[in-house]
Amino acid sequence: MVSGSAELDISHIRLGDRPLIVCDVDDVVLQFIDPFQLYLKSLGHEFLPRSFRLHGNVVSLADGLALEDQHVSRLILDFFEAQESWQTPVDPVVSTLERLSDDADVLFLTAMPPQFSAHRRLLLDSTGLAFPLLASEQPKGPIVQALHGGRDLPVIFIDDMARNLHSVREHVADCLLIHLMPDTAVHRFAPAAAEDIARARDWPHAAELIDQHLAAHAIRRANPAA
Repeated sequence: MVSGSAELDISHIRLGDRPLIVCDVDDVVLQFIDPFQLYLKSLGHEFLPRSFRLHGNVVSLADGLALEDQHVSRLILDFFEAQESWQTPVDPVVSTLERLSDDADVLFLTAMPPQFSAHRRLLLDSTGLAFPLLASEQPKGPIVQALHGGRDLPVIFIDDMARNLHSVREHVADCLLIHLMPDTAVHRFAPAAAEDIARARDWPHAAELIDQHLAAHAIRRANPAA
C-alpha cells in the first residue's frame, strides 16, 4: 500500500510489486478539446485556437466578443459535470492500456477539481478503463513521488502538458517521461517539453517506448554487473 501525502490522500491506492504507469486523462486518455468545442457550440459559443489557453479564446457566436474569464471558468466546470455525454476515449488507448496492465500497474492522475472525480470514474468505467483514479489540481511531481516512493521498479509518466512532465522530472528520478498530445490547432501553441523528454506520436508509439523501457530494466536487473 502507498502511504498518503499531506496534500492528497492516496492511502486507498495499492500497488503491486511491478512497474507503475501514471497517466494523465484529458487529451491523453479521453478526448477533451474537440468535445469541448462541440459543447461550446451547443451553447452558442466558439473556441478560437489563438493561443494555448481557454480563457480569452472563447467567444460568443452572436457577436464574436470574448467571454469573460469567470464565464469561461464556469463553462469548464459545467463541461466536467457533463463529461459523460461528450468525452470519448482516444483510439486505441483502451486496448493498449489493457495489454500494458498485464505487466504494470496503471493509474490515472487527472488534473481537475476533485468534486468531479465521480463523474470521471463513471465515464472511465463505462469505456473499459477501470484503473484507479486520482483527481487533483496540485502539481503532479510530488503526487507521483508519493505514489512511487523509493521502489526499485520502473515508473512511467504520460501527459500532454510540458509543465506536468517537468514537475515529475524534478521529483522522480529515472522516470520515463512521455509527452503525448493530440495534433490539434490549439496544441500547436503548446509549450515544448524539454528535449530529453520522449515525444510519442500516438498510443502505439507510446506503448513501444514503454515496452523498450521495461525490457531495458529487466535486462539490468538480470545482469546487475553489465
